[in-house]
Amino acid sequence: MQKDLEKENKKLLKVKKKMAAKERRRKRPSYFGAMIDPKRFHPSQIKFYLILLPVLVITVLPILFTISHAFKPVEELYAYPPRFFARRFSFDNYRALISAASQTDIPFGRYLFNSILVSIAVIFLSLLLSSLAAFAFTYLKFKGKKFLYAANQLAIMFIAIAVAVPRFMIITYLGISNTYLAHIIPLIAMPVGIFLLKQFMEQIPKELNEAAIIDGASRWQVYWHVTLPMVKPALATVAILAFQIVWNNVETSSLYIIDEALKTMPYYFGTLTLATSSIAAQGIQAAASLIIFMPNLILFIILQKNVMNTMAYSGIK
Repeated sequence: MQKDLEKENKKLLKVKKKMAAKERRRKRPSYFGAMIDPKRFHPSQIKFYLILLPVLVITVLPILFTISHAFKPVEELYAYPPRFFARRFSFDNYRALISAASQTDIPFGRYLFNSILVSIAVIFLSLLLSSLAAFAFTYLKFKGKKFLYAANQLAIMFIAIAVAVPRFMIITYLGISNTYLAHIIPLIAMPVGIFLLKQFMEQIPKELNEAAIIDGASRWQVYWHVTLPMVKPALATVAILAFQIVWNNVETSSLYIIDEALKTMPYYFGTLTLATSSIAAQGIQAAASLIIFMPNLILFIILQKNVMNTMAYSGIK
């Protein structure tokens, strides 16, 4: 008798779950007749696929070309008319890259170590400074707050080449040229990162911070234990932007570094293409471009969900 009751209870629970799921789907908000973020395919999504698929193709084609170009043999690199995809995949470009690298005085591992070290330092310091500045702009009250934030917004408009001369003067005045600090210090200030984090922090209910302060938490504890865990998507986005800036940076090694052992991998690949014949340089450049590009792609694929959340909740429409 008891087993029969248990079976009946289980059946009732299943029926209730199905009815609750149907009710949730019925009440789910819609946009122009299509459900927002439906769990399964819905015919109303077809019109969106018709728009997104051509955009996806246009976006993916340059990535496919970069990968295919790196594995083309020399005769296909110079083929006319140019071929989009390689007919015969070859590792000749990478063999030429390794051969050219083995003839230099500084080993390839040294340039790779410099790039990794500088990238880690820039990402960590950028996240720390950007999050602290965004926290101050969002929650603290101090004189000159509006002016400083306006200056930060103005700084977003300037590209790196526009501030190359004053940056060179500052680095020379500080006496950090030809050191690792010349790689790190100019890149840790990220106006875009401050903007994204501030916009994201403004979405957090202020009652959470006020409750933490009432419970006896300091400003630092509120920042570390309450605010940062809730802005992880924005932090991931800033980390991607910082990595792209520092990983692809060539200007620092060209302008501020004299010692060859302190230069980074992108600069090193550029010198390899200049030091070899024009025919071999084309293959080396194709292989080097893929090596530089792949970490950016992999990091974005891993953190893409966080990037989408940041754009959705940071006020960027």
